Amino acid sequence: MAERLVHIVDDAELSMPADAGDLTLVVVLTGFLDAGKSAELAARHLAGLTEGKVVATFDVDSLHDYRARRPPVTFIRDHYTDYEAPRLVVRAMRDTGGTPFLLLAGPEPDIRWEGFARAVREVVERFGVSRVVSMGAVPMAVPHTRPIAITPHANRPDLVPGESPWQGELRVPASAQALLEIRLGEWGVDALGFVAHIPHYLAQMEYPQAALVLLEHLEIGGHLTIDLTELREAAEITMTEVDRYLASHDEVGEVVRGLEQQYDSFREAEASGSSLLAGDGPLPTGEEIGSAFEAFLANLDGDPKDDSGSRDDDPGWDGR
Repeated sequence: MAERLVHIVDDAELSMPADAGDLTLVVVLTGFLDAGKSAELAARHLAGLTEGKVVATFDVDSLHDYRARRPPVTFIRDHYTDYEAPRLVVRAMRDTGGTPFLLLAGPEPDIRWEGFARAVREVVERFGVSRVVSMGAVPMAVPHTRPIAITPHANRPDLVPGESPWQGELRVPASAQALLEIRLGEWGVDALGFVAHIPHYLAQMEYPQAALVLLEHLEIGGHLTIDLTELREAAEITMTEVDRYLASHDEVGEVVRGLEQQYDSFREAEASGSSLLAGDGPLPTGEEIGSAFEAFLANLDGDPKDDSGSRDDDPGWDGR
């Protein structure tokens, strides 16, 4: 018999209300699809709405590549302590209005994606989930001074909320969330999601603006009500810090103004239907943006960052 990747708590059904009826499973897998830690921030906010109860746990040892994403451990003088093991769990939660939902959060599985998808299906069938909604974020050559764009997606056309900013076909790196959405569609389970577009130069810092927008879309797609007061305050603080930095660094502001021009040209062309590509010149490359903002993170709250390595080296939030 195949090894089980998920353990559902024996009395888990007792933690869910009998009249659940319309139940949403929210999926946030941190790591690859989490620029600006936006999805992670959104998951943290959801976890803080109420005291949730763990109703299912995944076998992380069978899914996680510890050498690629090493968990942190504390060393005190002559011994190790406080090993933070990665956790991938499902919690029974309630939104601000008291509506029940499930939250699956933790690091994206590095291996056995097909097995992971089947394990999620077990959770869906056990609790009678009506829909699965995922959240993610990707870095883009866009300015922070313009509205955050969202790419909606779903495994049935009528589930897609709003208009997609993309036309035609794109080939992009796969994720466990993408495969999960495909497999759920094959199994007759509704699945949809939202991906926020994060300014490339802010992708290494926490970006609550995008988390806020993701949760606003989750309210619609997941039929939930979420108090976003704290995130709005955090977003205002972040924007103030970014604007203060730009005001004192003209060379960085010039890069942002170039992105604004490209963004506006793109929107104008899109509105006219002539082209989805801006015609005023190439967008700044990731290297150009990164060079201009090399000292940016080090100047925010005195918290220096080293973005020379992969973002997947950051274990992020582990779903606790």
